[in-house]
Amino acid sequence: MNILKFASMVLLVLTLSANLAAQPEVDKTRDDLDSKAAQLTLDDLRTFTDVFAQLRRNYIEEIDDKTLLQAAINGMLSDLDPHSAYLPAKDYEQLDESAEGRYIGIGVNVVVENQRIVIKNVLVPSPADTAGLNPGDTITAIDDIPVKGRKLQDAIDELAGKSGTPLKLSILTPEGEKRNVDLVREYVSLPTVSLQLLDQQFGYFKIAMFNRNSAPHLEEALRSLHADEVQLRGLIIDLRDNPGGIMQQAVTMADGFLDEGLIVSTRGRNAVMQMEFTATEGQWLPDVPMIVLVDRGTASASEVVAGALQDHGRAVIVGERTFGKGSVQSVLPLRNGDGIKITTARYYTPAGRSIQAEGIVPDIIVEPVELAEAHDDRPREADLERHLDNALATDDTVSEAQMYTQDMVIVGEALQVLQEAGLLQGTIRFPKSEEQPQNSPEEEAI
Repeated sequence: MNILKFASMVLLVLTLSANLAAQPEVDKTRDDLDSKAAQLTLDDLRTFTDVFAQLRRNYIEEIDDKTLLQAAINGMLSDLDPHSAYLPAKDYEQLDESAEGRYIGIGVNVVVENQRIVIKNVLVPSPADTAGLNPGDTITAIDDIPVKGRKLQDAIDELAGKSGTPLKLSILTPEGEKRNVDLVREYVSLPTVSLQLLDQQFGYFKIAMFNRNSAPHLEEALRSLHADEVQLRGLIIDLRDNPGGIMQQAVTMADGFLDEGLIVSTRGRNAVMQMEFTATEGQWLPDVPMIVLVDRGTASASEVVAGALQDHGRAVIVGERTFGKGSVQSVLPLRNGDGIKITTARYYTPAGRSIQAEGIVPDIIVEPVELAEAHDDRPREADLERHLDNALATDDTVSEAQMYTQDMVIVGEALQVLQEAGLLQGTIRFPKSEEQPQNSPEEEAI
């Protein structure tokens, strides 16, 4: 096919798709899209065809037109911001599985430490748990191929696969023992809510992520405590290392602790993304003081919960400044079975604060004791290339009225109980307006 004719067809398809995707009732948005498309010139089209032709003719390996077009699409999305991406059918299906609270894998969370793949957590039940893998184990080889000397992300990706497929891992334990483990990948349920009763009077709930079951599971656990006639003096919601997930579940959870008022609002270029979510009357535990634990791994939907409860004075936020992912991604299906994930809005707390690239500043800051030795150089949102700006000049300080809306005596006791239980370690102090953000860790569930 003639290159110019091929590129013209691509441009025509893109322009028609943009017009069809625009909301018919929003004339301004449609006009904006048409105007942007009209700005493409013949020179722009010639540049595209020149690059296309040069790659096809001179690239070191022969490459077909479909691969080149796919690369152009991937580049178009990935060059916008860190969270927009093209999703092949496999990734699109896995994203939906994750929203349902499960995924295909062996049931471990892994981190990269000192150029090694280290298991941080093992889910129960899971193939990894059955095989006897433990936190702290290092994966040294995958299917007899050593990890050392490879790109670690490629090795981590190989842990995933189709349900029912075998996997062989070579493991090095913290004690230096070497062993080989045979596993079979399968569907693993993600336990998003776990409960502990601390000192018989403080309910401690760890929320790992927000899938379609998170809010109902928390409500069910609270009902169970009530049925057992447990009298809570305080409630602790741990959102540390919670990467987010389904925003509607975060809204439902925040609503459970609020009687009225705005929970979160979203603002986007398209009018359909101008939304506000408000609380309904009735609380799960209206008279129980609350603490929300956050850190630099608290992101996205979990920041929505923390920001809403902080702005309404319903909870005292304790920990580190959060990750700062204040953008909304929409996942849109394509006719070929693939999908695209694109950023469509920013979200704002009830007080109008934009979390994007800023995060939530806690009412009480806890600096981890191991921070100096951790050397954690993994990025926060503000460190990612092409991240969206905050778009608002906000005052990140928390007012004195907000900081003292809770029973500070109970809060102090709860913090002491957390420290004694080994769930909170570090120096506690109040924030200052000039606080600098910390870096954010990231984990991969495999």
